[in-house]
Amino acid sequence: MGRPPRHDMDRLLDAAAALAAEGGPAAVTVTAVAREAGAPSGSIYHRFPSRAALLAELWLRTVERFQEGFLDALDGDSPAAAARHVVSWSRVHPAEAAVLLYGPVDFGEPTWPTDARDRLAKRNAQVDRTLRALADRLGRSGAEDVDRLVLATVDIPYSTVRRHLRGGSGIPEYAEDLVADCADRLLTR
Repeated sequence: MGRPPRHDMDRLLDAAAALAAEGGPAAVTVTAVAREAGAPSGSIYHRFPSRAALLAELWLRTVERFQEGFLDALDGDSPAAAARHVVSWSRVHPAEAAVLLYGPVDFGEPTWPTDARDRLAKRNAQVDRTLRALADRLGRSGAEDVDRLVLATVDIPYSTVRRHLRGGSGIPEYAEDLVADCADRLLTR
């Protein structure tokens, strides 16, 4: 039985997330990740054949980790719970939240390997289906209603997260209550 890898994929992606949180997607280079992780660049290339593959995996791992709880919250009938999830997850995972404040295009999505782009499309479709299912359960399935639901569960919570993380302050404890209140008010006519 061989030795476990000293520089596993999660450790390398954690280093990439820290770099992206500090300097944006442009800061995530193979050389910078190797330096941040204390790994030889060969360890990076062993796991990621190109910078595009590294950026793709960073984005996808981050989105998938975030979406686990977000999709669970959307499966309930409380948009406020989904809004709360955005803020609470971001507080616990500030470097990864900083990654999500960009978009996949900022991480070079057009140059990603085909399988990574397909994985992203499947994740996005799953979120879209889950949002539409919630809108249907709430009796609000029109285009304006779905846009209102996205505003309540995604746009307002991320705006709150962005303001605090990019402002250099932590996300205050009361932020979940604020976004939940906004979601409730926005969806109550």
